Amino acid sequence: MNPKLDSQAKEIKLFITDVDGVLTDGRIVLGNDGEEFKFFHVHDGMGIKLAQEAGIKTAIITGRESKLVERRAGELEISEVHQNIKDKLAVFDDLLAKYEISQENVAYIGDDLNDLEILERVGLSFSVANGMQAVKEAVDYVTDKAGGEGAVREAIELILNAQEQ
Repeated sequence: MNPKLDSQAKEIKLFITDVDGVLTDGRIVLGNDGEEFKFFHVHDGMGIKLAQEAGIKTAIITGRESKLVERRAGELEISEVHQNIKDKLAVFDDLLAKYEISQENVAYIGDDLNDLEILERVGLSFSVANGMQAVKEAVDYVTDKAGGEGAVREAIELILNAQEQ
């Protein structure tokens, strides 16, 4: 691993993820009755659990709102679930204050332009392989995996390996 990435990863205490395009493949499937479907990857769920077991707090900040996200977050015991957020940076700042940590102790994974403000401030920033080009150019690490295909797990494993967890 790159020594700079390794050094940054060792300091992570909070891992924040976006949802659509990161925890999912970005597709939103709507049924005739208005029901919404999203596809989550079990590897990402296991990665989140491994991070929690290692003492890393986990959070979701997403611009959309979905009962499915609430359900999946509940299954993964993610207590910080912030949906329908127009100003992700304000929520980010609230989390820093709540947990009394600095932005250098935070990792964030995103895929689109509304993630850039946070990605530019955190200690360790990730984009998924299929993220927008501007996002991929702004981050510390671009995952080999695409959103919804284990990218979150890949990012978390990088952190845990650096922390020797």
